[in-house]
Amino acid sequence: MTTEHPLASSTAGETPAPDPADPGEQPATARRAGWAALRPLVLRLHFYAGVLIAPFLLVSAVTGLLYAGSFQAEKLVYAHELTVPVGTRELPLSRQVAEAREAHPQGRIAAVRPAPQPGATTRVLLSDVPGVPDDHQLSVFVDPYTGEVRGALETYGATGALPLRTWLDDLHRDLHLGENGRLYSELSASWLWVVAGGGLALWIGRKRTNRRLRALALPDRAATGRRRSMSWHGAVGTWVAAGLFFLSATGLTWSTYAGANIDEFRRSLGQATPTVSTEVAGEHAHHGASGGMAGMPGMPGTDGKQRGKPDGATAAHVGVDEVLKAARAKGLSDPVEIVPPADQGSAYVVKQVQRSWPEKQDAVAVDPATGQVTDVSRFADYPVLAKLTRYGIDLHTGTLFGLPNQAALAALALALIFLILWGYRMWWQRRPTRDRALAFGRPVPRGAWRQIPLPLLLPLVLVAGAVGWAVPLLGVSLVVFLAVDITLGQVARRRRVPSSAK
Repeated sequence: MTTEHPLASSTAGETPAPDPADPGEQPATARRAGWAALRPLVLRLHFYAGVLIAPFLLVSAVTGLLYAGSFQAEKLVYAHELTVPVGTRELPLSRQVAEAREAHPQGRIAAVRPAPQPGATTRVLLSDVPGVPDDHQLSVFVDPYTGEVRGALETYGATGALPLRTWLDDLHRDLHLGENGRLYSELSASWLWVVAGGGLALWIGRKRTNRRLRALALPDRAATGRRRSMSWHGAVGTWVAAGLFFLSATGLTWSTYAGANIDEFRRSLGQATPTVSTEVAGEHAHHGASGGMAGMPGMPGTDGKQRGKPDGATAAHVGVDEVLKAARAKGLSDPVEIVPPADQGSAYVVKQVQRSWPEKQDAVAVDPATGQVTDVSRFADYPVLAKLTRYGIDLHTGTLFGLPNQAALAALALALIFLILWGYRMWWQRRPTRDRALAFGRPVPRGAWRQIPLPLLLPLVLVAGAVGWAVPLLGVSLVVFLAVDITLGQVARRRRVPSSAK
């Protein structure tokens, strides 16, 4: 998306002429204004982004492309567990859970997802199962018409990702390196909008003398060599720039450091995502389940036997079938997830889990002793930023619009891959060839910031500082870039002194 690839050298007429005494320094000339002053600095920043960040972006794009196809792949790979022949009548939900517990008595029931549509299986999610990671669950798939257990698979996250998608999700998020690995994806998301925005500005600035939209959005078919690569690089970048901005922004919302700042900002504005209260007040408080959901009324406990009430309860519970019925009466249509009481004094939580359009995210709390709904949360009542966050994350993960959404993500990932490859191709086409020697092209000269007028430079520094604080990995890496640049400049000066003294 830029006229100059980060690894490309500067050319006459495109960048300020370097000082003959110092090929790494920008000469001290009269300050320029506007874009003419900013352009060398943007080129310089683009150079470092290409050298140090483009490889991370390439990995993010490749793994993101694989993840985009995982939704359709898991439907094929796990068809036996996910689908069954449509029957005439579904068994009570408590009976389905009992069949799952008989087949898998270990662990505790964390949630139940009734079959969301005809021909789909019911999922019984078990936690604390030996051999299953703490942040994963064992999903037992039950035929809702016959009670047959179709299988059990490890699942992860609110969307219930199956092993194939979970593996690809981990690859995209942290390269299977754990929390430390998440730094790579956050670094990519932190810089993507900077690289895309800078490249777009450089491309538009180069084409500003040609007011036709075609010059920006379509490649020049008559161009050859490096100019042809640049033409494709800039035109495709123009088409996908908005999508890259979106991927960067939504990726940061659930990153480790920037995500925490974004969440804190939302909370300070009263825009946090609301939740239902699970507290059961008054005389019913002692009816809640104990032992961390060891059992559920109308469901078997950890020993696989049917229970009329959870361990430690002093009164009968209404049962999971009645809890589901109460949620249906409040308008919670499929798909839903039923979460049992966490402890004594807690209620069941029944929440919609549809992340596709239209979003279904309503939730209710149900008193386990009476079956009465004690609290309701409606997605329609969410604060604006909470809604936008939900839409953005689901669009980023490919669930909001299903297959078209996943196809668009795959197209964006492919475009980013080609943009990076075109950039490296431009560098290769511009490489030094004298004596067949290969070397990196010279970067944009140092000292570009000196050409920026002070009234523009001071706000620019303040904005950079604020952005660096809000997006810590961007700020830290930018400081590293500056430190490296200053160090290289000092080394170049020291080498120059002895040579000039001869």
